[in-house]
Amino acid sequence: MAKKKLFEDILHNPPRFYRMPGDVLRDRRFDDAERGEILRAWLALENGHRPEIAVALAELEGRIGPNGIGHAAE
Repeated sequence: MAKKKLFEDILHNPPRFYRMPGDVLRDRRFDDAERGEILRAWLALENGHRPEIAVALAELEGRIGPNGIGHAAE
């Protein structure tokens, strides 16, 4: 599956691809900006009812520099 198609599929249903929000942070296929999109999509899907998603997103945002550009896959 091409990365772009995979990314789009993940955005539609993140829990289908990840067991836990922390798994998104460890996914080396995506950069931090893409990981953030995935976590925000997941948070919206869950209507904010999963605090661990918000925690993972806050951790990720702490890694994103002041210019808004995240690190490449670590």
